[in-house]
Amino acid sequence: MAKKMHIKLKVNGKEEEFLAEPRELLIYTLRERLNITGPHIGCETSHCGACTVTINGKSVKSCTMFVAQADGADITTIEGIGAAGNLHPLQEAFKEHHGLQCGYCTPGMITRAAKLLEEIPSPTEEQIRFGMAGNICRCTGYQNIVKSIQAAAAQMNAAREAAE
Repeated sequence: MAKKMHIKLKVNGKEEEFLAEPRELLIYTLRERLNITGPHIGCETSHCGACTVTINGKSVKSCTMFVAQADGADITTIEGIGAAGNLHPLQEAFKEHHGLQCGYCTPGMITRAAKLLEEIPSPTEEQIRFGMAGNICRCTGYQNIVKSIQAAAAQMNAAREAAE
Protein backbone atom coordinates (compact mmCIF):
# COMPACT_ATOMS: atom_id res chain seq x y z
CA MET A 1 0.00 0.00 0.00
CA ALA A 2 1.33 3.44 -0.94
CA LYS A 3 2.05 5.98 1.74
CA LYS A 4 -0.77 8.49 2.14
CA MET A 5 -0.13 12.15 1.66
CA HIS A 6 -1.73 15.15 3.34
CA ILE A 7 -3.71 17.04 0.67
CA LYS A 8 -5.16 20.54 0.85
CA LEU A 9 -7.56 21.80 -1.81
CA LYS A 10 -9.91 24.72 -2.16
CA VAL A 11 -12.92 23.40 -4.07
CA ASN A 12 -15.68 25.81 -5.08
CA GLY A 13 -14.51 28.18 -2.35
CA LYS A 14 -14.45 25.55 0.41
CA GLU A 15 -11.21 24.42 2.05
CA GLU A 16 -10.73 20.63 2.06
CA GLU A 17 -8.02 18.63 3.86
CA PHE A 18 -7.57 14.86 3.86
CA LEU A 19 -5.10 12.01 3.48
CA ALA A 20 -4.91 10.29 0.09
CA GLU A 21 -2.64 8.07 -1.90
CA PRO A 22 -0.69 10.33 -4.28
CA ARG A 23 -1.77 8.19 -7.25
CA GLU A 24 -5.48 8.75 -6.59
CA LEU A 25 -6.99 10.49 -9.60
CA LEU A 26 -8.51 13.90 -8.97
CA ILE A 27 -11.84 12.92 -10.55
CA TYR A 28 -12.26 10.16 -7.96
CA THR A 29 -11.26 12.51 -5.15
CA LEU A 30 -13.92 14.98 -6.26
CA ARG A 31 -16.68 12.45 -6.83
CA GLU A 32 -16.08 9.82 -4.15
CA ARG A 33 -14.21 11.59 -1.38
CA LEU A 34 -15.74 15.09 -1.59
CA ASN A 35 -19.14 14.10 -3.07
CA ILE A 36 -18.83 16.64 -5.89
CA THR A 37 -20.54 14.72 -8.67
CA GLY A 38 -20.86 17.39 -11.38
CA PRO A 39 -17.65 16.40 -13.17
CA HIS A 40 -18.34 13.07 -14.87
CA ILE A 41 -16.13 10.10 -15.60
CA GLY A 42 -16.27 9.50 -19.32
CA CYS A 43 -13.32 8.11 -21.24
CA GLU A 44 -10.68 8.20 -18.46
CA THR A 45 -8.12 9.18 -21.12
CA SER A 46 -8.71 12.98 -21.30
CA HIS A 47 -10.34 12.76 -24.73
CA CYS A 48 -14.00 13.50 -23.91
CA GLY A 49 -13.83 16.40 -21.43
CA ALA A 50 -16.73 15.25 -19.24
CA CYS A 51 -14.41 15.61 -16.23
CA THR A 52 -13.27 19.18 -17.03
CA VAL A 53 -12.70 21.45 -14.04
CA THR A 54 -10.83 24.72 -13.60
CA ILE A 55 -7.64 24.46 -11.54
CA ASN A 56 -5.77 27.63 -10.65
CA GLY A 57 -7.41 29.39 -13.59
CA LYS A 58 -6.80 26.69 -16.21
CA SER A 59 -9.15 24.12 -17.75
CA VAL A 60 -7.99 20.65 -16.74
CA LYS A 61 -9.25 17.13 -17.41
CA SER A 62 -9.46 15.75 -13.88
CA CYS A 63 -9.44 12.11 -15.02
CA THR A 64 -5.74 12.24 -15.84
CA MET A 65 -4.47 14.35 -12.96
CA PHE A 66 -3.32 12.88 -9.67
CA VAL A 67 -4.67 14.46 -6.51
CA ALA A 68 -1.04 14.95 -5.41
CA GLN A 69 -0.54 17.23 -8.44
CA ALA A 70 -3.52 19.31 -7.29
CA ASP A 71 -2.29 19.73 -3.72
CA GLY A 72 -2.74 23.38 -2.73
CA ALA A 73 -4.87 24.15 -5.80
CA ASP A 74 -7.98 26.26 -6.17
CA ILE A 75 -10.53 24.13 -8.07
CA THR A 76 -13.86 25.15 -9.58
CA THR A 77 -16.36 22.57 -10.78
CA ILE A 78 -19.80 23.06 -12.30
CA GLU A 79 -21.16 23.26 -8.75
CA GLY A 80 -19.07 26.40 -8.20
CA ILE A 81 -20.27 28.15 -11.36
CA GLY A 82 -23.95 28.61 -10.55
CA ALA A 83 -26.62 27.46 -8.15
CA ALA A 84 -30.29 26.51 -8.25
CA GLY A 85 -32.24 29.73 -8.49
CA ASN A 86 -29.09 31.65 -9.46
CA LEU A 87 -27.84 30.04 -12.65
CA HIS A 88 -24.76 31.31 -14.47
CA PRO A 89 -25.56 32.88 -17.87
CA LEU A 90 -24.01 29.81 -19.54
CA GLN A 91 -26.32 27.48 -17.65
CA GLU A 92 -29.32 29.62 -18.62
CA ALA A 93 -28.17 29.76 -22.25
CA PHE A 94 -27.63 25.99 -22.47
CA LYS A 95 -31.18 25.55 -21.18
CA GLU A 96 -32.73 28.21 -23.43
CA HIS A 97 -30.86 27.27 -26.63
CA HIS A 98 -30.99 23.49 -26.19
CA GLY A 99 -27.22 23.14 -25.77
CA LEU A 100 -27.69 19.77 -24.11
CA GLN A 101 -29.50 16.55 -24.75
CA CYS A 102 -28.54 13.68 -22.47
CA GLY A 103 -26.57 16.11 -20.28
CA TYR A 104 -23.60 13.86 -19.57
CA CYS A 105 -21.06 16.20 -21.16
CA THR A 106 -22.79 19.39 -20.01
CA PRO A 107 -20.89 20.04 -16.74
CA GLY A 108 -17.55 19.78 -18.54
CA MET A 109 -18.85 21.83 -21.47
CA ILE A 110 -20.09 24.65 -19.24
CA THR A 111 -16.98 24.61 -17.07
CA ARG A 112 -14.75 24.87 -20.16
CA ALA A 113 -17.02 27.46 -21.80
CA ALA A 114 -16.86 29.64 -18.66
CA LYS A 115 -13.08 29.65 -18.89
CA LEU A 116 -13.23 30.29 -22.64
CA LEU A 117 -15.43 33.36 -22.08
CA GLU A 118 -12.97 34.64 -19.47
CA GLU A 119 -10.19 34.25 -22.04
CA ILE A 120 -12.19 35.63 -25.00
CA PRO A 121 -15.26 37.62 -23.88
CA SER A 122 -16.65 37.97 -27.45
CA PRO A 123 -15.53 34.85 -29.29
CA THR A 124 -16.31 34.13 -32.92
CA GLU A 125 -17.93 30.84 -33.85
CA GLU A 126 -14.53 29.58 -34.99
CA GLN A 127 -12.94 30.54 -31.66
CA ILE A 128 -15.72 28.77 -29.77
CA ARG A 129 -15.36 25.61 -31.82
CA PHE A 130 -11.56 25.65 -31.39
CA GLY A 131 -11.75 26.48 -27.68
CA MET A 132 -14.27 23.71 -27.02
CA ALA A 133 -12.53 21.09 -29.18
CA GLY A 134 -11.36 19.10 -26.14
CA ASN A 135 -14.94 18.47 -25.01
CA ILE A 136 -16.95 15.89 -26.89
CA CYS A 137 -20.73 15.63 -27.12
CA ARG A 138 -22.16 12.49 -28.65
CA CYS A 139 -25.74 13.82 -28.86
CA THR A 140 -26.08 17.40 -30.06
CA GLY A 141 -23.96 17.96 -33.15
CA TYR A 142 -22.51 21.07 -31.40
CA GLN A 143 -24.55 23.76 -33.19
CA ASN A 144 -26.74 24.45 -30.17
CA ILE A 145 -23.73 24.34 -27.86
CA VAL A 146 -22.10 27.05 -29.99
CA LYS A 147 -25.36 29.06 -29.99
CA SER A 148 -25.58 28.72 -26.22
CA ILE A 149 -22.05 30.01 -25.71
CA GLN A 150 -22.66 32.91 -28.11
CA ALA A 151 -25.88 33.83 -26.26
CA ALA A 152 -24.16 33.68 -22.86
CA ALA A 153 -21.29 35.83 -24.15
CA ALA A 154 -23.74 38.45 -25.42
CA GLN A 155 -25.63 38.46 -22.10
CA MET A 156 -22.42 38.66 -20.04
CA ASN A 157 -21.02 41.45 -22.22
CA ALA A 158 -24.29 43.43 -21.98
CA ALA A 159 -24.27 43.06 -18.18
CA ARG A 160 -20.61 44.15 -18.05
CA GLU A 161 -21.35 47.23 -20.20
CA ALA A 162 -24.41 48.14 -18.11
CA ALA A 163 -22.28 47.97 -14.95
CA GLU A 164 -19.66 50.38 -16.35
